[in-house]
Amino acid sequence: MTATMDRPTEEAPSGGKVPLVELKDVCKTYGNITALKDISLRVHAGEVTGILGDNGAGKSTLIKIIAGLHQQTEGELLLDGEPTRFTSPADALDKGIATVYQNLAVVPLMPVWRNFFLGQEIRKKSFPWALDSNAMRATTLTELSKMGIDLPDVDVPIGSLSGGQRQCVAIARAVFFGARVLILDEPTAALGVKQSGVVLKYITAAKEAGFGVVFITHNPHHAHMVGDHFVLLNRGRQKLDCAYDEITLEHLTQQMAGGDELEALSHELGR
Repeated sequence: MTATMDRPTEEAPSGGKVPLVELKDVCKTYGNITALKDISLRVHAGEVTGILGDNGAGKSTLIKIIAGLHQQTEGELLLDGEPTRFTSPADALDKGIATVYQNLAVVPLMPVWRNFFLGQEIRKKSFPWALDSNAMRATTLTELSKMGIDLPDVDVPIGSLSGGQRQCVAIARAVFFGARVLILDEPTAALGVKQSGVVLKYITAAKEAGFGVVFITHNPHHAHMVGDHFVLLNRGRQKLDCAYDEITLEHLTQQMAGGDELEALSHELGR
C-alpha cells in the first residue's frame, strides 16, 4: 500500500452511508462533575475524524467511551446504525473498535514480533504450550509490509525503533486483529517533524484502505493535513463540527487557540 499526503480531490467516501460509529448527544458525568455534554459525531469508513482540544477538553473521556472502557451517562452510541453499549474494551475490540494509546502498551525489550502478538500469540498445533515463533515473525513482516512499513528485522527490540515506527507497528497490529475503526490517541504528540510525517502517512494509508480513523490531537496542522471531518472540544462541550472543505487551517488554528477569547485578550493588552 502506498501512502500519500495529498488531499483527496473526489467527494468524501462516506456520502450518505451509515457511519461505522456515531455518538448522539452523549454526556458523561462523574458525580457532580460533567466531563462531556451533548457530544455528537460520526466516524465513516474511509475517513479521518479529527478530534481536537486542549488539555482537559474531554478527549480522553471521549476515547474511553468509544473504546468501551467507560459508558456514557446519557445519549446513544451507535455501531453500524444500531444502538450499542460496550461492556469492556475487549467487547469493543471484538466489534472492530481498536484503540492505540499514546503509551502504546509495548514491552520495550521484547522484539517487534513478540509485541505485535502480545497477548494473542500463535501456538504450534502439535505442541499447544509452545509458541510458533516462525509463524509470528513471518506474519509480522507481511502485515507491516502491507502498511508500507519497511522493517526488515522484526527481531530487534521494539524499544530501539523510533517513536514514529512504534506508532506504525501499533497501527498495523490493530488492523491485523480485525479493527474497522482505529482510535489514535495523540500519536504525534511526542514526535519530531519527520517522525510525525511518517505517522501521518500511515494514517492516510489506513483511511485509503477503508478504515474509519479517529485522530485525537491538539495539533490543528496535523489534523488539517489528514482529516476529513473535525470536532473541537472545549471543557467537555462541542465547540466545532465541520468538514474539511468547510474550514481553513487558519480558522481551525484560531478556534483551537481560543478564538474570541484570544481576540479579546489581544484587545485588552492593546495589541
